[in-house]
Amino acid sequence: MPSGQRRGRWSGVPLEDRQALRRDALLRAGVGVLGGDGGSVLTVRAVCRAAGLTERYFYESFCDRDEFVRAVYDHVCTTAMTALTSSPTPRDAVERFVALVVDDPARGRVLLIAPGREPVLTTSGAQWMPSFIELLQRRLTGITDQATQAMVATGLVGALTALFTAYLGGRLAATREQFIDYCVDMLLSRAAARDYSPGAPGV
Repeated sequence: MPSGQRRGRWSGVPLEDRQALRRDALLRAGVGVLGGDGGSVLTVRAVCRAAGLTERYFYESFCDRDEFVRAVYDHVCTTAMTALTSSPTPRDAVERFVALVVDDPARGRVLLIAPGREPVLTTSGAQWMPSFIELLQRRLTGITDQATQAMVATGLVGALTALFTAYLGGRLAATREQFIDYCVDMLLSRAAARDYSPGAPGV
C-alpha cells in the first residue's frame, strides 16, 4: 500500500486509537479468511492482504499466527454469547443465532467448523463449550433438579451444534422458518423435561 494511502487512512485518528482500530480490522479480515468457504489455510500474509495492512501492524497486536487464530475464534464466540445473553425468548435467541452464523456464513464456519480444522482451537473450543451450556442451563428455570438441568442443557447444545452445522453446510432441505421453528420447538419441549432427581414422580 503506498505510504500516502497509509497516512490518509489514519489521518484524524488519535495515535492511541489507531492500534485498536488496526486490531479490529485484522480480526474482521481473520473471520473472512478463517471462515472461508474453501477451507483455505490462514496465513499472516493473507490476513494482512485482506485487511489492507502490512505485517508490521499484524505483529503490533499479535505474537504469531496461532495467537491470532485463537483471538478470531474468541471474538466470534464473544459475539455469539452477547447475542444469546441478551435474548429475552427462545425464538429470539434462535433468530439471533441464525442471523449470526447463517446470514454471515464465514462467521458461522469460524464458530462451528474451524475448531475441527485448526488444532490450535482444540483447547479454545473446549473452554467455550461449558459457557454455552451454562448459559442455556440458567434459562431452564422450569427444571428444578440441577443434574437434570445440566443434562438437558448439554444435550441441547450438542444437538443445536449438529443442526446448525448441517444447515450451514446445506445438508438440510429446510426453509429458514422451518429451521427456526424446529429449533424453537426442540428448546421448548426439552425445557419442559421431567426431573430425574431421587424421589421425583415416576423415578
